[in-house]
Amino acid sequence: MLSKRVSCGGERATVRYVGPVPPTAGLWLGVEWDNADRGKHDGSHEGVQYFTCRHPTGGSFVRPAKVSFGVDYLTAVEQLYQIDTEEVLSEEIPISSKKLEWGRIKERRYERKRQRKHTAVVLLSQCEVNGPGTDGEIRKTTPNVQWLDLSRSLLSCWEHVASITQQLDRLEGLQLSYNRLRLPFDPSALRHAFSSLRVLSLIGCDVTWTQVLQCAPMWPQLEELCVEDNNITELHRPVDVLQMLKTLNLSGNRLVQDTLLSLAALPRLEQLNLSKTGLSVIQFDDVAPGDTSVPPQSADLVLGIYCWRVVDELAKLPSLVQFSCRGNQLISSDGNPKTVNQLLIAKLGQLILLNNCQIHPEDRRGAEIDYIKIFGEEWLKAGGRSQLSTQFTCEHPRYQTLIDKYGAPEEGELKKPEPFALKNQLLKITFVFPDDAERKPIEKKLPASMVIQKVKGLLYRLLKVPATDLKLTYTSLKMVGTEFEIDSDLKTLQFYSIEDGDQVLVRWS
Repeated sequence: MLSKRVSCGGERATVRYVGPVPPTAGLWLGVEWDNADRGKHDGSHEGVQYFTCRHPTGGSFVRPAKVSFGVDYLTAVEQLYQIDTEEVLSEEIPISSKKLEWGRIKERRYERKRQRKHTAVVLLSQCEVNGPGTDGEIRKTTPNVQWLDLSRSLLSCWEHVASITQQLDRLEGLQLSYNRLRLPFDPSALRHAFSSLRVLSLIGCDVTWTQVLQCAPMWPQLEELCVEDNNITELHRPVDVLQMLKTLNLSGNRLVQDTLLSLAALPRLEQLNLSKTGLSVIQFDDVAPGDTSVPPQSADLVLGIYCWRVVDELAKLPSLVQFSCRGNQLISSDGNPKTVNQLLIAKLGQLILLNNCQIHPEDRRGAEIDYIKIFGEEWLKAGGRSQLSTQFTCEHPRYQTLIDKYGAPEEGELKKPEPFALKNQLLKITFVFPDDAERKPIEKKLPASMVIQKVKGLLYRLLKVPATDLKLTYTSLKMVGTEFEIDSDLKTLQFYSIEDGDQVLVRWS
């Protein structure tokens, strides 16, 4: 029973002790909670240390009858989908057509596969799966599964995961987020169980990068890996592993500076998400400003940015064609988030998509010409065509390229940045209520600097619904049909890149 995973009251834990706890009678389980706030102590009672926890309040003692040890895979399938698993033997019946929540992993590839006639998707998130069940039955009853969600399960180790996946020969996508899995004794011995795996999500699994690399021999064909919100601080060079990887999501990990150089050992890496990592500087010291001779490593980058110097460094990546930086702290002299996007387009010459919005030729032309005009006066003061200062070249490495493309700015067309003013920051926002068909949309003009907490306060006055019950998302005119989550009351409208004309969707419990 030791090291088994259990659930109790909606929380998950690992069994660290089984036995008596005097002076009380009967059997107790000493558990270490995934959520340390759920616990009461460090595994000790009245001066006796029964087990240890990583957190001083991460442990509790519970009676065995109070916890659930979960169910096997096939039982979970039958309970959730209320079907006889024998039906799945027919290729005419997919297990589910629900959309799998992949935790911000790219879904374009998944969507193409999902539309194939015989694709099977099994969603067992929070179903407390603890193992495969009867040996060989999964292969008999659900042989066509290609996408499997086992997040928030009660699986305790990678061997138990492998005992399920080795019976799914077609498995390409696996969601294992919010689990606590013991490392395998011999990862290479389990590679047959993941031989077809292309996409893996390990969000919130409390793993380090060293542990990821230790497990990596199990995934020889892996192309997309999401390790968001883990315990990753320092990256180490992957040696003979993850060589097929194209997409890596490291967001939500507090990475140390200069650790990214280790990722140069991933030869096929195309997409890299570094948002909310705390990285404030990316620098290619051996490449001069304006030079784009860095090896074409990453074509798609998501990053939290704090200064324009980082953007200028990214301009050295010739294959950077897609870039996302929602919620960044970049500012322009006029305080307008639209100007920030214009400057990003002008500074990153190879960009095709910015924040998932396509950059059309006319958008690029307008952004680049405006960039020339905005900084034209600085350019003239820095020497213009004659002897341009080194400082200006470092701050505006693409400026001379744009001059060669469009010509030098004339004195009369230099564009003075608009001073920051509230009228320049008012956004026209339409509040809609998708769960209340009878309620008419409400249109308001709000400052971009308004925090979400105050937006909810406004909605409370309009709707008489407590602010704590409100859940907000928004849609952009540039991305019709896509909802973006508004998940922090302390952030501003500008932080979420909400623009004039966007819709905020209001729901409540």
